[in-house]
Amino acid sequence: MADPSSYRPKPGEIPDSPGVYRFRDEHRRVIYVGKAKSLRQRLANYFQDLANLHPRTRTMVTTAASVEWTVVSTEVEALQLEYTWIKEFDPRFNVKYRDDKSYPYLAVTMNEEFPRVQVMRGQKRKGVRYFGPYSHAWAIRDTVDLLLRVFPVRTCSAGVFKNAARTGRPCLLGYIGKCSAPCVDRISPEDHRELAEEFCDFMAGRTGTYLRRLEKQMMEAAEEMEYERAARLRDDIEALKKAMEKNAVVLTDATDADLIAVAEDELEAAVQIFHVRGGRVRGQRGWVTDKVEEITTGALVEHALQQLYGDETGDSVPKEVLVPALPDPIEPVQDWLTGRRGSNVSLRIPQRGDKKALMETVQRNAQQALALHKTKRASDLTTRSRALEEIAEALDLDSAPLRIECYDISHLQGEDVVASMVVFEDGLQRKSEYRRFQIRGFAGQDDVRSMHEVITRRFRRYLAEKEKTGEWTEGEALTEDDGRPKRFAYPPQLVVVDGGQPQVAAAKRALDELGIDDIAVCGLAKRLEEVWLPDEEDPVVLPRTSEGLYLLQRVRDEAHRFAITYQRSKRTKRLRSSPLDDVPGLGETRKQALIKHFGSVKRLRSATVDQIQEVPGIGRKTAETIAVALARAAPAAPAVNTATGEIMEEEEPGTTAASSGEPVSTGAPHERRGQET
Repeated sequence: MADPSSYRPKPGEIPDSPGVYRFRDEHRRVIYVGKAKSLRQRLANYFQDLANLHPRTRTMVTTAASVEWTVVSTEVEALQLEYTWIKEFDPRFNVKYRDDKSYPYLAVTMNEEFPRVQVMRGQKRKGVRYFGPYSHAWAIRDTVDLLLRVFPVRTCSAGVFKNAARTGRPCLLGYIGKCSAPCVDRISPEDHRELAEEFCDFMAGRTGTYLRRLEKQMMEAAEEMEYERAARLRDDIEALKKAMEKNAVVLTDATDADLIAVAEDELEAAVQIFHVRGGRVRGQRGWVTDKVEEITTGALVEHALQQLYGDETGDSVPKEVLVPALPDPIEPVQDWLTGRRGSNVSLRIPQRGDKKALMETVQRNAQQALALHKTKRASDLTTRSRALEEIAEALDLDSAPLRIECYDISHLQGEDVVASMVVFEDGLQRKSEYRRFQIRGFAGQDDVRSMHEVITRRFRRYLAEKEKTGEWTEGEALTEDDGRPKRFAYPPQLVVVDGGQPQVAAAKRALDELGIDDIAVCGLAKRLEEVWLPDEEDPVVLPRTSEGLYLLQRVRDEAHRFAITYQRSKRTKRLRSSPLDDVPGLGETRKQALIKHFGSVKRLRSATVDQIQEVPGIGRKTAETIAVALARAAPAAPAVNTATGEIMEEEEPGTTAASSGEPVSTGAPHERRGQET
């Protein structure tokens, strides 16, 4: 625990101007980012008597080992830089809103020749129009199903679209009138795009004009005694009205606004947002956060605005944002929002009327979200704390292991030997810190040697991030040249290995050889779930009901899952390899073009250089390289099935060249992972 006076800047060093500051811990990891109108006045608040600080602020300044700052010209620039750094460094002491779900949007891909209506989640793409977010994907699909009757826009995937164009037959929606079937040229690209634009206009709230036009067409059809057409228009009008009823009118003046409400206590805060477009609630979302320091409601609102609009531009930022409290000062935030939208944005507190009544509804939702979160989290926080304390007591550690790393080795009969490293911080998975290793120091099956190699490589990289004296370089960044976080910059308090005494001894020996003596090591054996410590003849046996044992099991099982997933993916890739993989500079696109042109590797091998050149994108030099590579890889004699006498034909890339009784999983976990090479 550091004394803040040990790194307090000297008087006069801190400028009296706007800027952004960063607190770093002893490992140079950014733990807090903040902004200030006056850096001198703001930072002085952190270096006062510890007894006067908020408990969590006190924890932050005693965890930190240094502070640095960057001067900017205006408070708007400080706001933008603070948001950028919080996203880049993910500081543990900053207010970070945890989105309680991944919200789906209704998206129209206007960047395609034939725009497609679909449900999308995640990062927004350029050229795509979004509506929402919605609470549930089924709510979007119900609305789209009703609107397709009137706006039969394409909804199929690219594969279905190409297949229909190839066969000349549309899908089922094309036959029942819920798709205009541009795949078979029933509608021109221009008319289909106009249809998609009408769909977007309707979803954007411009419904009145379109409904009146349909009603007029219905009356004209009835007067001309075209009763079938009139009936169809009548049904279209009813479908549109039904779709509109799914979003209740809450503001009568067709307002576009976002309403943000905050419910909080001393430790946590919940934020709820209602998205109102065209006077109707189009979507709802919510976040929950820990309050790391003493923070006002206005500051919570400011962080919510950064989270909500930090990556948005144009119409995604509404003209009006209604909040329960205003940031102080309000001008930089309002200017920042205006810059994101490209026109004026009103940020204010509703005082009366329908908007105030709706804000009260949003506030009730925030209070209910906070109550529900506390009900779910209370036992979780208590359980995690108890688990870490039990582990510290059982392993005789000085403090609870806030960062745990677990390693596992995976292979199949000595082939494709790989290892995994998973990280748990504060008892929770930290998937962005997961790493994968290929065992390259030797060939064959030896889990003990593999564990020694992996631990050595991981902590050699850790030591490489430090100076030769063992201290962190002053001003050293925690990111690589390309902006990504360094892979092995932070040491754990506990290393867990999947295995018994031999694996533990190998891990401990690797640390000793590197001169690291402040990291605890243990192993968890699968058979009896015994915890093994270095240089101990007998294991530590935790009670079966122990929360500490349960946490170690979860860490070990996660490492095993991560390792076997990587091993299977490598094995699958190896079995599906092709001689073309060894041709330098030949990418997937040109490999596929070659196979499509010749039909198989066997026919490609027998082709001449001039024939290979006929494939689009293949020049003379590349064709010669391909011919040489295939000639070198040619088998000496055809393979023969000894049981039947059958000559085995060469298989094409994309098919397995060997089989195994073990099922192969090709799915990779959806998480950010690094791999040491």
